Amino acid sequence: MMHMTFYWGKKVTLLFDFWRTDSWTSYAVTLLACFIFALFYQYMEDRRQRFRIISANFRRNYPPPPPSSAAVNTPLLYTFPTVGGKWNSARFATAIVFGINSAIGYMLMLAVMSFNGGVFVAIVLGLAIGYLLFRIGDEDDVSADNPCACA
Repeated sequence: MMHMTFYWGKKVTLLFDFWRTDSWTSYAVTLLACFIFALFYQYMEDRRQRFRIISANFRRNYPPPPPSSAAVNTPLLYTFPTVGGKWNSARFATAIVFGINSAIGYMLMLAVMSFNGGVFVAIVLGLAIGYLLFRIGDEDDVSADNPCACA
């Protein structure tokens, strides 16, 4: 039976049917895995922010492409921007890291939804310590242009 309120105990099924804990050793390994995944989430978030800064600086270092005739700019004849444009390696790296980070974030959310108190504490501690290790001091480098609370 799945719990619908927080409970404390060593028996937990986490994310998949095969990931069940039945001893204190397997429970401790599960909590350590949750803690490490939460740390890794914060590390990847830091990498994503840095790639975003690199991408913004990359765009500023190149002049905008010269304007072309109106016939070339019609929607059916779209051409990809050149090196200094919107599509560069830092932008693609940012998108890939965002996808990985989103997947990890959703997995952490689903792990917390197991309603095990130890899993919840391990993930929250991992996120807090990861923030302390990887993200403190970056607030002045990052611009908050996304009003979404979850981004």
